[in-house]
Amino acid sequence: MQLYNSLSHKKEDFVPRQAGKVSMYTCGPTVYHYAHIGNLRSYIMEDILEKYLRFTGLDVKRVMNITDVGHLTSDGDTGDDKMLKGAKREHKTVMEIA
Repeated sequence: MQLYNSLSHKKEDFVPRQAGKVSMYTCGPTVYHYAHIGNLRSYIMEDILEKYLRFTGLDVKRVMNITDVGHLTSDGDTGDDKMLKGAKREHKTVMEIA
């Protein structure tokens, strides 16, 4: 399998660091508001990649973060916390949203 390496700007053969095993750290679904195709795209692609790697016989350990927990509303670390904003809108606690 080849993957595009954004650092080298080339397609490169995928070679696990440890033979037969793959570790993945991936983004998860956005939980503070309704899901839409924009935030589901990466989540779905990571899921497909994991399933394909398992299909080829690799042992996959996947860790998924909960997107935007503790992130502010802008990329410049300013504004409101997205989770707090979503919890207020839904009349729930941050933990219920997460």
